[in-house]
Amino acid sequence: MDLDLRKLRYFVAVADRLHFGRAADDLHIAQPALSRQIRALEQDLGTPLLVRDSHGVQLTAAGRQLLTDAGPLLASAHAVRRRVTAAARGDQRLMVGFRAGITVTPAVQLFATRHPGVTVDVQRIEADDQAAMLLDGRIDIGYVRLPLDEAGLRVTPFYTEPRVAVLPAGHRLAGKEQVTEADLAGEPLLWHADPSTQPTKRPHPNAGYLVRGVDETLAHVAAGRGISFLARSATVFYSHPDVSYVPVADLAPEQVCLAVAASRTSPLVEDFLSAARETAEITAECGNYEMWQLGGDAAAQHR
Repeated sequence: MDLDLRKLRYFVAVADRLHFGRAADDLHIAQPALSRQIRALEQDLGTPLLVRDSHGVQLTAAGRQLLTDAGPLLASAHAVRRRVTAAARGDQRLMVGFRAGITVTPAVQLFATRHPGVTVDVQRIEADDQAAMLLDGRIDIGYVRLPLDEAGLRVTPFYTEPRVAVLPAGHRLAGKEQVTEADLAGEPLLWHADPSTQPTKRPHPNAGYLVRGVDETLAHVAAGRGISFLARSATVFYSHPDVSYVPVADLAPEQVCLAVAASRTSPLVEDFLSAARETAEITAECGNYEMWQLGGDAAAQHR
């Protein structure tokens, strides 16, 4: 029997809440109707997904597996709807997402010479939404930074770049040519909402303010609320009079990747990925990271 996406959405609501009443409220349906849909899904799959007892609602092993697989599947279905609607309007458009500090201009320019009738829009994305936006179709291609939940995605390494410590301008180490992780031991850290994005192995008790994005990071560092780490490209694209960037010698470089939804099959997407790889090769031949940051004009001159 085919998997019913409506039942799957109902299951995810219950699994997220672990409470039928609250899930029913979220879905704007009656609780008995929700319970019937979940029982029907369990019958379709031939296995219990939830355990209901006096202690509440818990996921079975099968339920945990279904919850893991459900996110990319539902997002992919939503993306199909977006693409069908766009096709019905006659749109030829690509949405390219990029993390802060990553230049997409060279690839966009090269792609435009090959597909002048296709509109390419660009949108900055943050660490905690880069996978979700690819899966649900809000962006077609992502210039992403690891770590990333790769479930349902096709991810290709693109290039690496060093990381720097982001320090208040008056910090004892501000202005140094470079520092080590040991030099920063005990410093309060700004922490991103997704702890998996942290480049260091520092214990969580050092975490202070939660931040989202480069702008919030710089504002909190400037206010003396902690230190942080960013890719080196931040020093090219973002400046702040009260912030100092210092290279960290023993910090692993950051990996930038190209990512698309695994279910996404489109000649235009593949052509854009090819353009992106070609512009990366130009940069590698130059042997000059900063030329990449200058964008398409420098790359075009090199060609």
